[in-house]
Amino acid sequence: MKIHEICFSPTGGTKRVSSMLCRALADETVTVDLTAREVDFGRVALTGEDIALIAVPSYSGRVPAIAAARLEAMHGNGARAILVCVYGNRAYEDTLVELRDVACRAGFRVIAAIAAVAEHSIVRQYATGRPDAEDEKVLKDFAARIRRKIDDGNLDEPEIPGNRPYREAASAGIVPKATRACIKCGVCAAKCPVGAIDPQDPKRVDKQRCISCMRCVAVCPHGARRVNRLMLALAGRMLKKVCTERKACELHL
Repeated sequence: MKIHEICFSPTGGTKRVSSMLCRALADETVTVDLTAREVDFGRVALTGEDIALIAVPSYSGRVPAIAAARLEAMHGNGARAILVCVYGNRAYEDTLVELRDVACRAGFRVIAAIAAVAEHSIVRQYATGRPDAEDEKVLKDFAARIRRKIDDGNLDEPEIPGNRPYREAASAGIVPKATRACIKCGVCAAKCPVGAIDPQDPKRVDKQRCISCMRCVAVCPHGARRVNRLMLALAGRMLKKVCTERKACELHL
């Protein structure tokens, strides 16, 4: 079986989850990278015989707006879709139900949904190392159950948790900055999913465009981008109560 992996993963956590699922589900994977600014997503078309795994991170309980826009530009044409939202051990709130609505508007038929945990992309002491071996075991079991549903020809849409209207989208609160170690190599600007960094001067960031995805921090080969330490400490304290207890992966089938 071949699966189309449609993934928005600025720091790699969501990609790790989606890759675990794809390896367990299929022998062949076709990847569509929703972080790639150069892709014309309006030219991406599937068929009713295809199966897609659509994976996004949860940003304050919502689908990242740029990921939603790029997904909605695609043509699902009745392809069966497995939805995956990945969150940093706090809560995913309305992410799955919003992802369901976006996928349906793009022409996909939703047959399963998963919520999984990965290391928090900003406050990295929460869910450190996840998805781990225990998560992988659970995700493999989810994949086997989804595969049985596919093989049975069952196209029923599962009940997906979340609210409509969705919770209010949060604005970018933490904008990484270049340090003195920056040599202006341009990697951060090239890899930024929204083009918020000036390629000629990476110290200049469009704060209105930045989505606080931390991609620039993750890809900098010189470790020359970071978040303000005071803001990071404050965020860590705010999240401590809700992020300390280990959350389990969920399957909605």
